[in-house]
Amino acid sequence: MYRHFGAVDAAETSPLYERVAVALSESDEALRALEAAPARKRHPTVILAALHDLALAGRAPALAAAYTAGDGDAAADAAIDTLVRMTESVVAIAARRKPRSDETGRCAVLYPAIAEAARRVGANAVGLIDVGCSAGLNLNVDRVGITYSNGQSLGDPSSPVRLSSSIVGDRPIPTRAIPEVVARVGVDLDPVDVTDAEDARWLRACLRPDQPEQIARLEAEMALAATNPPLLLQGDIVEVMPDAFARVPADALPVVTTTWALSRFPLESRLRFLHRLGEAATGRPVAWVSAEGVGVAPAIPTLGDRHASGHSIIGLVVFGQSALRAEAIGRCWSRGRLLAWLTDS
Repeated sequence: MYRHFGAVDAAETSPLYERVAVALSESDEALRALEAAPARKRHPTVILAALHDLALAGRAPALAAAYTAGDGDAAADAAIDTLVRMTESVVAIAARRKPRSDETGRCAVLYPAIAEAARRVGANAVGLIDVGCSAGLNLNVDRVGITYSNGQSLGDPSSPVRLSSSIVGDRPIPTRAIPEVVARVGVDLDPVDVTDAEDARWLRACLRPDQPEQIARLEAEMALAATNPPLLLQGDIVEVMPDAFARVPADALPVVTTTWALSRFPLESRLRFLHRLGEAATGRPVAWVSAEGVGVAPAIPTLGDRHASGHSIIGLVVFGQSALRAEAIGRCWSRGRLLAWLTDS
């Protein structure tokens, strides 16, 4: 697993992690130390993040120095030494935490979809509810600046957080703005608070140390989120949703967003989630914007695409007093780095 991670997963994006992962795979001492972790917590993404967390916390100075210098050989030696000497600490972090991926980059997909949902309902204000929110960075979708490869731009041009996405095909992205956001609510089994030093450090630790652009963007994202922290609700998504809807003012459109969050749930739970959204729409419209793998989001058309196609479908569902209206409004690749819009607006 570690050899494959280094040679395949990290090879093109992180020379440091490529070298470290391969070195761990070749060290009998390191492999014995990994056996102290629960089987589901031995994956390289978790263990490397735990080691990085120790380095960022000042508890593994040799590893921190090697990462700062970009020295793969020194990093490999220090990672093995840290894992062997501090096995208990590494395992404790890995057992308590789960890997966190880049979130705000998904705003290039979410922004036009949320604006389209508001247009269809005629809403002048929206309340955002992000399911599987982690740190809730997606909830700042209206506060970031987004540039598309065809020259279009959305969001706040003065924002310290700048994102980009490449357009696939000839259809442009709708340029209407998201209306006023009057509520920002995140729902997660284990939410991350960017105002908490340990939580913020873990987000940093989940990035690879030789990716300075991503590190700089995460710092900007967390600083932006900290100026107006979202409300984070912890618990099962189906059980917590009524509380989340209650936090959205009655005169605003609740827009629920899921970005690659539903695949971890069985179909039964996804259908219960869909039913819960419909229940919330008995007194007012509710919109659901999704970016999920083909066939993952219930009710969203698959357009004949294969499940293992390598791309995701951007879905929009509007729940009202009549039957729900579900549509596939786009496709995207690489978590929003490439985007194809499918509808006329």
